[in-house]
Amino acid sequence: MNRGLFITGTDTGVGKTIVTAAIAVRLREQGVDLGVMKPVSSGCVRRREGLVSEDAEFLAKAADVPGPLEDISPIRLAEPLAPTVAAARARVELDLEPMWAAWRRLRRAHDVMLVEGIGGLLCPVTPRQSVADLAKTFGLPLLVVARSGLGAINHTALTVEVARARGLRVAGIVINRYHHETVDLAEMTNPDEIRRVTGVDVLGLVPDDPTTNFREGIVGEDVLAAARQLALGKALG
Repeated sequence: MNRGLFITGTDTGVGKTIVTAAIAVRLREQGVDLGVMKPVSSGCVRRREGLVSEDAEFLAKAADVPGPLEDISPIRLAEPLAPTVAAARARVELDLEPMWAAWRRLRRAHDVMLVEGIGGLLCPVTPRQSVADLAKTFGLPLLVVARSGLGAINHTALTVEVARARGLRVAGIVINRYHHETVDLAEMTNPDEIRRVTGVDVLGLVPDDPTTNFREGIVGEDVLAAARQLALGKALG
């Protein structure tokens, strides 16, 4: 049985990578043999060695995970678009076999895996497969990263409903970029209402932390403190 989490979001840009990295640091601190993966990445940067996913690079640095970056991010696309569109514009046909081969290697090498999806569950990866389809094959419970403000209830409920319709188990929800010091009424009431509407536990509130440094692979201390408090026991199995 696979142990770990598939981290998805209610939308792109909700902070999945930072939450994934913070959880990775926490588990590493606890002595967990951990692997990380961002199977499909778009918006990659071109360097001498080819296309590089900065999200995957950040995850690898933050989690202090050995191994080639090509395994952590096997499918990389240049333009910051849905994979189907980015691949079509690059005139390439996505072959998912390198991704599954990398997954098999990482799963064998580590006790627990954190896999970060691209975009939301219905983001198309190939003309026939969405992120939800990939999550189903990975076989890991979902951790949903949600926004904190107005609109979060609807976006989170839609994500949970899609997950259940696809036979995916939602282990919990994390609300990201929560403004503890300047919380407004929507932010204040959203966690309880999201829990009520979805029937899924809100495992914690992660603040926005400007000390997070993507280039250096550093997760801000406020984010780490929140990650250390997340109720992950049941989620990880």
